[in-house]
Amino acid sequence: MRHQHCISYSKNGLWRQLLAAASLLLLLSAAGFGQSGWTRGDDRPDMLEISLFGGGSFFKSVSSGLGTEHVSGGAVGVRVTENFWKYVSLEQGFTYSTNNLRMPLATAPNTAAFGNRIYQWNLNPVFHFTPRGSKIRPYLTAGVSAMNFNPTDRAESQARARVNGGWLSDSLHPALNYGGGVKWHMTDHFGLRFDLRGTYSRNPGYGLPDTAPGGGLYIPRGDKLWGVMPTVGLNWYLGRKYVPPPPPVAPPPQALGALNGGALSAGTGTLCQGRPITIRSAGVSDPAGRQITYKWKVNGQPMGGDSAELQFTPDRAGSYAIELEVSAPNTDGMAVRTAKANTLSINVQEYRAPTIAGVSAVPSQLNYGDTARLSATGTGSACSTISFKWTASEGTAANDTSANASFDSKTVRFEQGGKIQAKTVTVRATVTDDRGATATGQAQIKVDYVPASIRFPDLIFSKGSARVNNCAKRILLEEAAAKAADPDYEIVLVGHYDQDEVAKGRRPTTLDMQRVLNAYAVLTGGSGTCGSVDPSRIKVDWVGAEQTSDFQPGICGTSARPAAGERRGSAVSTADQNRRVEVWLVPKGTKVPAAFKSAKTLDPKLIKKAGCPK
Repeated sequence: MRHQHCISYSKNGLWRQLLAAASLLLLLSAAGFGQSGWTRGDDRPDMLEISLFGGGSFFKSVSSGLGTEHVSGGAVGVRVTENFWKYVSLEQGFTYSTNNLRMPLATAPNTAAFGNRIYQWNLNPVFHFTPRGSKIRPYLTAGVSAMNFNPTDRAESQARARVNGGWLSDSLHPALNYGGGVKWHMTDHFGLRFDLRGTYSRNPGYGLPDTAPGGGLYIPRGDKLWGVMPTVGLNWYLGRKYVPPPPPVAPPPQALGALNGGALSAGTGTLCQGRPITIRSAGVSDPAGRQITYKWKVNGQPMGGDSAELQFTPDRAGSYAIELEVSAPNTDGMAVRTAKANTLSINVQEYRAPTIAGVSAVPSQLNYGDTARLSATGTGSACSTISFKWTASEGTAANDTSANASFDSKTVRFEQGGKIQAKTVTVRATVTDDRGATATGQAQIKVDYVPASIRFPDLIFSKGSARVNNCAKRILLEEAAAKAADPDYEIVLVGHYDQDEVAKGRRPTTLDMQRVLNAYAVLTGGSGTCGSVDPSRIKVDWVGAEQTSDFQPGICGTSARPAAGERRGSAVSTADQNRRVEVWLVPKGTKVPAAFKSAKTLDPKLIKKAGCPK
């Protein structure tokens, strides 16, 4: 069993370490003086930086989970930076920090500690975000380090045990360092530097074993050590400012020739009131190459600036006289030579706002669904271009950006039903010039709306019969009577019989009239299966075997689809299509269809006799 001992380690190496670091930094700095960058200098003399700094030094645990750690401490050091390039520098640094080591023990007093100092040498490229010579220079850096972990000459606390016959010893390890900061150039030769630097290395062993037989001190092998060091430093800048070469010596003055006033031009195109006009001078020259001064006049009044071009906006039409006088100093710097260009006369055209006339619609009265031709005459001036736009209070204007357009009444809105209506629509033509001035004219169009007659399917009858079957009743009651609720419509019934229903040598039959009377009775009977349409709103006609209008038999009354509930032998077929009654819904006040001869109100005696047919 080994006994636990207090151990001390005697050294006088601090000054030797500092001296070695300083020598290395001076050698690396001296090497930089041979670079071409030292021969030019910059706007600020910062080719070489020497920084003295101080701050804190912090580490994570040496052995995760065991509690072995370096105690947070302070740090001081020096950095030398050579700014060989505009954004990239080379930096050498030395840091001295105090970070004692504290370790847990399995036996009392449960904790061992000893004083420890860390010597760190760095070599880093530095990448700046602003160029050399800037007042503020943020940067990032990453480089290599050598870290020497040294127990102090007199330990903070005696070591717990003597291990393997040896004492505590230094631990030297390679490392990486990385971080960033900012430099502040306060004067040409002094500034501040703020730096945050991290380190990464193997954990130091200090000559201790990696296991602890008998409860002595130990540090496990293979763990990594992470550290961070925030510092603030004072920068000392060496170098010299860039001195530009002297300007070339001016040649001796030459004899001056005559000053040329050149010629004036106003370009091409129409010159207009209210629009900018540019007058250009050409051929102005001074043989001596002296600075030329320009003076412009318009109608004798000074205008414009000292420029080879004059731009002005005339506020009235008429003639304008443009004059140019150029001048240049003489060799003695006092006298001034002058010359004049030929006077330029320009003629400015008058601007007139647009006008519009002759706005018309042909025809000015039309039926719903028809079109009218629209036309207008717009006038501008030589100083403007015009465009057309047509609009309508209702309906649609087609080709509406032309002087000649058209009006379509299909989208004019009218009430639905049988009422005859009319509307007056306003069409408006607007002419606009390229300066935004407008002129407007309008015309009126009357649109008449005459609703069309509605034809229902024909009521089909069996040969020789005037009985209204169930299919015909559905047409009369569910379609015609329902639509006839609109008081602006009248129902018109037109009766027919087929040629084969008239016996040879006999007078014509009355089947056409009987069929109309029975259909009439279904609409007006008012009881049983009949409707209650006002008789005054029904007109009738019967035309015998005449078949002027086309056939529109109701499909529910054919043999292909027999009407339900018909009496035996009463079903009709397409062969019966001439045995029919036409059913029309005609708007009041409109012409009756051509199929009618003389639509009339039915005699009241006939109405009473008809009753409601079964």
